[in-house]
Amino acid sequence: MKSVEEIQAGLRGVYRFILFVLVIVSFLMWSFICHWTIRNPEKRLRRFSRNTQFFCGLMIKGLGLKLNVVNKPSVDQKFLVVSNHMGFVDILSLATCFPMLFVTSNEMRETPFLGLLTEMGGCIYVERRSRTKILDEMKSIVSSLKNGFRVVLYPEATSTNGEKVLPFKKTLMMAAAQAGVPIQPVVINFREINGEEFSLKWRDHVCWYGDIPFVTSMWKTMTLKSVTAEIEFLEQIHTTVEDDRGVIAEKAHALIAAKFVPVKGLPDATPTPADMEADPT
Repeated sequence: MKSVEEIQAGLRGVYRFILFVLVIVSFLMWSFICHWTIRNPEKRLRRFSRNTQFFCGLMIKGLGLKLNVVNKPSVDQKFLVVSNHMGFVDILSLATCFPMLFVTSNEMRETPFLGLLTEMGGCIYVERRSRTKILDEMKSIVSSLKNGFRVVLYPEATSTNGEKVLPFKKTLMMAAAQAGVPIQPVVINFREINGEEFSLKWRDHVCWYGDIPFVTSMWKTMTLKSVTAEIEFLEQIHTTVEDDRGVIAEKAHALIAAKFVPVKGLPDATPTPADMEADPT
């Protein structure tokens, strides 16, 4: 027999699911209108990024998420954001800070429903499975940065379980140097879940990783009473095309890892050389 808390969580999830559907339908309808009425590709992309910021703001309010933003840059600054990544909750949160374009994979583009959402959100797609194609597709990121867009890159190349910040892939980070803009490291932390610390008890309610289905992860998030998250903008990294990409990636990783607060309840472990080795790409 279900407890009172389980029943309340289920009802909360149903209520938020209805809100979620309404927001998504509104987002898609407005995005399609923009797609059909705005002929200029750059103006259309700017509208998509503003739509994403607005509707993501509605989403985090509907999910009961309290967001604290620390050291937010001025609105006139342009940069390449590099951030740790634990799932769709931190995407929604980060998207509310500025109108931005998110870099994602072609695998996401090919995923039913999520592919449509990312396309209407103005995402930039890259083929992470091919080094040659990544080098070619970096031109899209460079072009967007030169056109004045802020671009978000998750250099871990996957969402994680909140235990640590994975080594960064290096290649796409060099788009900042080619575009003449700084790299803006950002760290995202979950501070409280249902009034308690971010622990293994709540990890799978806010982290989407591994083989967890999107629907399962989203449902667990919707059943929560409250989430408190923090986004901190760290020291910017100014780089040139002559700089060693490995050094730049390590610096960005060190800044973010130093401020990242892992999920509580993990057994103590000493990092191995393999854990600390940087990704070759």
